[in-house]
Amino acid sequence: MDALPLKSSVLRRGAIVDKTLEKRLIDLDDWDQRVRAELAADGSLFEGYHPRMEAVHRANAAQLREIIANQGWPGFSLVGERGAYAAWRIAQHSIGEPAFMRQCRDLLLQASANGDAHPWQHAYMDDRIRLFEGLPQRYGTQLQEGQNGVEPRPLEDAENVEARRQALGLPPLSEIIARARMNPPPVPTNQAAKDAHELAWRKQVGWL
Repeated sequence: MDALPLKSSVLRRGAIVDKTLEKRLIDLDDWDQRVRAELAADGSLFEGYHPRMEAVHRANAAQLREIIANQGWPGFSLVGERGAYAAWRIAQHSIGEPAFMRQCRDLLLQASANGDAHPWQHAYMDDRIRLFEGLPQRYGTQLQEGQNGVEPRPLEDAENVEARRQALGLPPLSEIIARARMNPPPVPTNQAAKDAHELAWRKQVGWL
């Protein structure tokens, strides 16, 4: 479960956006979101990693891998705000390909340092990767349903998480949790079975 911040428009002056590539990335992301909505509507999205969703994620990752190989990371200067956001979300969803996802994390770190990506995008990637690796997250971007409602998944140095978030322009975690608790996510019919399946999948694809 992600705690997404609000988007803000950033584009370098004089940048010439590749509109064809921008549309390509947005269309891929829209496909992801359409399939997700269909699976959420019948409840199957929340029972585990659905094969249809995995197929979309792998296909989109292949497209993004090709773009990166030919043109580097598609940041603001290449594909604009919307295209860059779509590229980030495609990378964020490439969970079945650990090596590629780690590569995207490194590219996002470099792009954010150069002003070509939002720093929070790297934070999301880093948190998700660390959790798949069995490590605590740093920024509190990944949430889960706990005994007292929605809560962050395990945190490293929890006392300083708000300061780390503030440095990246992320809203306070306390606000994100309060908002999420007003609209909690669906609960799987068998959480233990889902957790066991996820653990086996993480080992299978190479996270563990």
